[in-house]
Amino acid sequence: MVGLKMNSDFEQSVAYLRQRLGQPLPGRDAYMLMAPQNPGHRVVAVARAEGCREGGVLALLYPVEGQAHLVLTVRSESLRTHAGQISLPGGRIDPGEDAMQAALREAWEELGIVREELDILGTLSELYIPPSNFCLTPVVAATHRRPDFKPHDAEVAALIEAPMDLLADPTTIHEEMRFIGGEERRVPYFLVGTHKVWGATAMILAELVVLWREMRERRPTTDD
Repeated sequence: MVGLKMNSDFEQSVAYLRQRLGQPLPGRDAYMLMAPQNPGHRVVAVARAEGCREGGVLALLYPVEGQAHLVLTVRSESLRTHAGQISLPGGRIDPGEDAMQAALREAWEELGIVREELDILGTLSELYIPPSNFCLTPVVAATHRRPDFKPHDAEVAALIEAPMDLLADPTTIHEEMRFIGGEERRVPYFLVGTHKVWGATAMILAELVVLWREMRERRPTTDD
């Protein structure tokens, strides 16, 4: 998709993110806001040198009644990894692909998202995920209309369409105790409807939320 018309709050937000993603990002500082207690951590460069698996995910923004939303998926219980968990569309980078190509391919395979309709804005900070040994690159894209989602039943149990302003609302963030790796840990999560978004997905969203809050704080207010 070539450019978006600057005629709404959504398009202004897209323009801001395109510019902001080209600047230094908060990275670990943002990720740790939504990391489980005592997270395993390794610098991506070190994990990559030790042979981590490479993956790409797509953070796709689109308007619903003019307001930016982001799509998440509830993974099918039949999948071998992260079954039943909430994630961004994405997966492993195949030979000959880069992170963006992998994210777009997976978004098509999982949700029927047409890559030619997307405007790629940039990437968030890379993240290492110890449980699955993935070095993950989040790709941020936008489209000027809500996609005609066609979930693949074998991979996607349900769609979650999360308003960005909801994710950026501090009251959306909660905590609970979970057993992870054989020990009880405090786990923060975004509450989106009845869904608890935690773990690596929440960490990625945390960085996007930091940028979204920056944008809201810098945008001048006007009287209606």
